[in-house]
Amino acid sequence: MSTSETNLRTKVPTIQLKTSKTRMQTVVSLVFISLLMIFSSLPVSAHCDSYDGPTIKDAMKALETNNVNLVLKWITPEQEKEIIPLFNKTYALKSGDKEVYAIVEKHFLETLVRLHRESEGAPYTGLKPAGTTKKIIQLSDQTIERKDIDVFLGKLNNHIGNAIKEKYEKVAALDKVKNDSPEKGREFVEAYVDFTHTIEAIHDIVEQGTGHSTHNH
Repeated sequence: MSTSETNLRTKVPTIQLKTSKTRMQTVVSLVFISLLMIFSSLPVSAHCDSYDGPTIKDAMKALETNNVNLVLKWITPEQEKEIIPLFNKTYALKSGDKEVYAIVEKHFLETLVRLHRESEGAPYTGLKPAGTTKKIIQLSDQTIERKDIDVFLGKLNNHIGNAIKEKYEKVAALDKVKNDSPEKGREFVEAYVDFTHTIEAIHDIVEQGTGHSTHNH
């Protein structure tokens, strides 16, 4: 454990949550923007595998309007030669037997998502049901659709603020009994490490924009 962490440990009982709401919102907003910068450079998550994800939404709209251009943004130019013919075949069967079309439509969706995942350097693990996308991602999609970042930031600020406060209160409570027994002491250390590492991770994102710290205790 570093000297700075040791010093902070001795000061846990005197920590006061005096940060103003405005300052907290500014900090969390910076964290959110930094996270977007980080995640935009990483392989796409399973978000685009789900039926309520943007890839399949665009695919369904493309099939409704016979406009393959709506899905081409999700793949590379090289992959178009596989998707465009498959799209045309799928659309041609749209007014035919419903069971046959359902099978062909699913094959088209699976192919589109698989190729999209390949273009991002991520594995394809099958289509996911609607509702399996993390709530925070659903909210971020809604933010783009509604073009209102302020509402999202308010919800994100509250979520992060409540999470930090909960971790702090756990540390503060355990600090009172940390010397009662080895078991209570270990509970305190676990909560303390969780709290301080959370704060440090947020600090590192704000200060550096990317990366994270690795610690061994």
